[in-house]
Amino acid sequence: MSAAAGLFHSARFATSVAESVQLNAAELAMLPEVAFVGRSNAGKSSAINTLTQQRQLAFASKTPGRTQLLNFFALSRRLATGRSEAAAYLVDLPGYGFAKVDDATRIRWDQLVGGYLQSRRMLVGVVLVMDARRPLLGADEELIGWLAGREDVARLRLHLLLTKADQLGQAEKSRVLRQAEARADTLPMPTSVQIFSSLKKLGVAELQDAVASMLPSA
Repeated sequence: MSAAAGLFHSARFATSVAESVQLNAAELAMLPEVAFVGRSNAGKSSAINTLTQQRQLAFASKTPGRTQLLNFFALSRRLATGRSEAAAYLVDLPGYGFAKVDDATRIRWDQLVGGYLQSRRMLVGVVLVMDARRPLLGADEELIGWLAGREDVARLRLHLLLTKADQLGQAEKSRVLRQAEARADTLPMPTSVQIFSSLKKLGVAELQDAVASMLPSA
C-alpha cells in the first residue's frame, strides 16, 4: 500500500455539523481540510468510499439529497516510530442541485455549504465531484464562484473529479476532459482535472495523489 493510500485508508468518522453557526464550536483539531462537494447523486459519497478503500465511510444513496450535514473524517499519518498522528480531515459536504427538498431546507444547505467554502480558514483543497455526462452545470459554476471569492483563493487547490466515466465511450471521455481542462485554465486557483469511476476503480491512485498533494507534508 502506498503512503497516500495508507493515509486515506486511515479515515475515521470524527463529527457532523448541521448548521454553519456550529462550525467554530465543533470539536475539531486545527488541521488542514479537504472538502468533497458536488450535485446530488453525482457520486460524491462513492468517491470518498473508493478513495479511502472503505465501503460505507460516507453513506452512498441513490436518493438525491440524503447527506444534509458537514461530515468530517479524520486522517492519520504513521510516523517512523510506529505511532500515528492526526494529519487532516476529509469533509463530505451536502449535495446540491436537483434534490427534492423544501425551500427552507435548500436555503439552510446553501448557507451551510456556502459559508464553509467561503470562509473556512482550515480549508486547503476542494474536490468538485461532477457526473462526467453533465459537467459544469449552473450550480457547479455557482460553487466555483464561491471559491473564487475567497481572499486566499490563490492558496486553495481545486480538483475537478469527473465521475461515472464508465458510462462514456473513449471519445466522449476525451471531449469532457478537454472541456473541464479548458475551464480549469481560466480559474484563479490551481486546478487539476481527472476522469474517475468508482464502479470500475478508474483513476483511484490519481485521486489519492491529487488529494494528498493538497496537504502539507503529505
